[in-house]
Amino acid sequence: MSITVYRNFLLLSLTIVQGSSYAASAHEQEQLSLVQQQLDIIERLATQAEVASTSEPNERYRFDYPQLTQDIQRIRHGVQGYLTPSRAQPRAPTELVGDYHLDTPPAELSP
Repeated sequence: MSITVYRNFLLLSLTIVQGSSYAASAHEQEQLSLVQQQLDIIERLATQAEVASTSEPNERYRFDYPQLTQDIQRIRHGVQGYLTPSRAQPRAPTELVGDYHLDTPPAELSP
């Protein structure tokens, strides 16, 4: 499998993960689970490709399989953390007014 295929899939995976901000729907969770399965397949293919590679030590360019594995792990952890957050999501803070001066109404004059 060519390097271009790996790069394109990683870019597609990142786009899917970055494009979704909250896993609220069952459909989105299903899609992200599929992304995780595809990451498993890609990692397995990358391992096979690394074992089968016949790059010579004097070659100018070689494919960086360890970096690919790290990137796949990073994407996997991001998706997993999104699907099962370790704690509740923080609330959006409301803006503080900052003005604490309270005007008292003028006292009515007695006749």
